Amino acid sequence: MSTRERAMICEVGPRDGLQIAKTRMSTPDKLAWIEAIAAAGVGEIEIGSFVPPRVIPQMADTGEILAGSLRLLDRYPDLVVQTLIPNLRGAQAAYEGGAHRVSIPVSVSEGHSRSNLNRSVDEQIAEVERIIAWVRAQPRAMPVLAACSTAFGCSIDGVVRTEQVVRVAAGLAEAGADQVMLADTVGYAHPAQIKEVVRAVRAEIGDRLGGIHLHDTCGLGIANALAALEEGVRQFDSCIAGLGGCPYAPGASGNIVTEDLVFMLESMGFATGIDLAKLLEARAVLHAGLPAEPMHGQLPKAGIPRTFKAAA
Repeated sequence: MSTRERAMICEVGPRDGLQIAKTRMSTPDKLAWIEAIAAAGVGEIEIGSFVPPRVIPQMADTGEILAGSLRLLDRYPDLVVQTLIPNLRGAQAAYEGGAHRVSIPVSVSEGHSRSNLNRSVDEQIAEVERIIAWVRAQPRAMPVLAACSTAFGCSIDGVVRTEQVVRVAAGLAEAGADQVMLADTVGYAHPAQIKEVVRAVRAEIGDRLGGIHLHDTCGLGIANALAALEEGVRQFDSCIAGLGGCPYAPGASGNIVTEDLVFMLESMGFATGIDLAKLLEARAVLHAGLPAEPMHGQLPKAGIPRTFKAAA
């Protein structure tokens, strides 16, 4: 393996990490945290979601957070600022606010689709197609990433068949999504399943398959990231301190921990561009702004090993 091989991380903490937090992080504290994330070298950040505040109050300031994040481009010109959007109205708000890229959740399981978006799976795929048609009619490009939520299991419907994941992924590719992600929304996946689903989806949609979004509900998040890595996946979502979870997926818990993921990738020789010491500083900024929230991760507990050497 070349030491120059890249692995990309999108930090989803400001969106997924905060959306079920018991207390709301203030707007200035969010912006300070996002700036610390960018200072650590994280190249892609999902800064919030354009959803109704009555649904997820923690995201009520997303417009202001987007504007503040874009001001960081003066110092971090390569930073990609992403927002999650559930529908066309959200896409329009993201575009008007200057977002570089949007992600759209599309549940693979019908139960979660109804719970999360009050639409059937096919209705949400049709919404993605409508969003993409609108985006492509605008003068500025804004790539659309579609995420197959509950791709590895659902706390409402139970088992999700690989064939269903492939069907949804193919529908999203046909709808025009620039990338299709696989999301273990409730953290039920295991490494062999990760390999099976990644292979099946790639066989159907080829390089339109993008990254993977993992949760650590059952303690297999990092193992699943390694399995995806072995299947050629090079794009990962993660969250500092392992916060997060879907409010409409009972039992879902935190994302895989960015600090642990960066440590694994860099130790293996994959270049992430992220400074691990500065990432721990960003964790401290998060804790200062959200002191009551439990923070997870093994690397932060152990400290950076003296044997650690970042990828060249």
